[in-house]
Amino acid sequence: MANRDTAGSGFTPVSVLGNGPATSGQSKYKIDNGNATNIFLGTQVQTAAGYVTVGAVNSKTIGVFNGCFFTAANTQKPTFSNMYIANTATDNNTDVDCFVNDNPFQNYEVSADAATPQAAFMETYRSNAVAGSLVTGRSTQTLDIGATTATASQWRLLRQAEDVENEDILVAFGKVIVVQNLCEFVTPS
Repeated sequence: MANRDTAGSGFTPVSVLGNGPATSGQSKYKIDNGNATNIFLGTQVQTAAGYVTVGAVNSKTIGVFNGCFFTAANTQKPTFSNMYIANTATDNNTDVDCFVNDNPFQNYEVSADAATPQAAFMETYRSNAVAGSLVTGRSTQTLDIGATTATASQWRLLRQAEDVENEDILVAFGKVIVVQNLCEFVTPS
């Protein structure tokens, strides 16, 4: 059976490890004014020189981007956006406040880019390259099923998601549940 989704939709917080209540708590960080990379809702992020940036493949992450706030240079109005557009002009060239789901034990629902056999569970995977929609602001990241290791990749695949429209894990874009494996907060250097 084909899944309804035909593209990824990034990482969506759904629960926490151990199935405790998922508060989807987020913390405020900064994006460097003039950052030249788009960051979409549901994109994995990391820090560099104290600022949030897109999480590179197999680097330690701090969590998943959940929007940003800034004063727009052209209108001088406070602006909330679920995506950061590269080189966003801010009033007085100030840094952009961004919000990140940063609980290292947060579980996320994500689409797998290929069939996911049962033997693939509890292995670690990286995500595919960052992309997204400038219309919706949503990331199109997926889990890269072709890139697996026992312990060295960013995300640990826990189980199949309970999404009846995308439950076929034997074809592309089946939904699965993952948790951060390489996290800046808990992974040793």
